[in-house]
Amino acid sequence: MSHIHIPDGVLPLWLVALGWLVAAVIVGLAVRQSSRTDLGRRVPLLGAISALMLVAMSSELIPIAYHVNLTVVAGILLGPALSVVAAAVVVTLLALLGHGGVTVIGLNVVVIATEMVVGGLLFRGLLRLLGRSRTSWSAGVATVLTLALTTTMLVGIVWLGGTGAATREHGALDPATLRFESPLSGGVFTNAIVAPETEPAAPEAPLSVARFALMVYALGSVGWVLEGLITGAIVGYAAKIRPSLVFEGATRASASPPPGDEGMSS
Repeated sequence: MSHIHIPDGVLPLWLVALGWLVAAVIVGLAVRQSSRTDLGRRVPLLGAISALMLVAMSSELIPIAYHVNLTVVAGILLGPALSVVAAAVVVTLLALLGHGGVTVIGLNVVVIATEMVVGGLLFRGLLRLLGRSRTSWSAGVATVLTLALTTTMLVGIVWLGGTGAATREHGALDPATLRFESPLSGGVFTNAIVAPETEPAAPEAPLSVARFALMVYALGSVGWVLEGLITGAIVGYAAKIRPSLVFEGATRASASPPPGDEGMSS
């Protein structure tokens, strides 16, 4: 939900430049910090998680125009530094595939990296509070809270960018009435050859930032819950089959490897 789908030439130059500057700083720091970790274990995981995020962000839940991100999953499994690297890789590839403008790559890196880092940290905090028996719950709650935060960041960026930045795909939600309409109401088989349009469609009125915010939160609240359920299921399953991927760093490391990782060397 927090991915910025704004095309090039819409946001002001100062905002785009600021996004690139902040993204360059945090990615540089992340790469430097990542060099101090066990890259032999983490780089393959980085590639696999980045590919999974790329597929998820390219798939849309059409009725609510929501993209599953799996960013909190990535933040939990990769840790803060590699999460920022993964965010840069995924956002750049998505932009090259036409999923958002190239000029907003910097802002997207900042937002997505924030989502991953904050989600991972919230998960670890909840895990300490609730215990490992509530791993799935911790992941789900962390996801909902994180997506609410980063969606607010998205609304803030749109507000800074002006009314032109508020135009986006809104799925089955009518931005004029904030009501859900049937996505099939126009007819499944209707096209220009079978039933040519006799009158040109009236241009849509500009969408105000306030109404954009209402629309995003209305759709987002549904998406946050769906993403929370998916994240909780994935993280809970990973905790059972490979505990160190989930719990490493959440609690103090012990001399013996976690259950399930006896055959892995650090």
